[in-house]
Amino acid sequence: MSDHTTHPPTTMTKDDKAYWSANVRIITICLVIWATVSFGFGIILRPLISWIGVGGTDLGFWFAQQGSILVFLALIFFYAWRMNRLDRQYGVEEE
Repeated sequence: MSDHTTHPPTTMTKDDKAYWSANVRIITICLVIWATVSFGFGIILRPLISWIGVGGTDLGFWFAQQGSILVFLALIFFYAWRMNRLDRQYGVEEE
């Protein structure tokens, strides 16, 4: 038989709100960096940075092809490192 009782919604403590606020801030920072590098440098700002040469091509093309991928990988490692630190700070780290 299934349990049809209603459970009251859990309330968020001040620490819970601070944790999620910090989490959303980290995600927002990562997304802004990703968008700036992939769309900004690779597409929108390419004419302004095309005079800079990298690897035999202009910097805008390099960001569109390799740079954005490398920055994305760096963001993954940064996010994992920062979230582990945040988890330890709020006592919700994995075992």
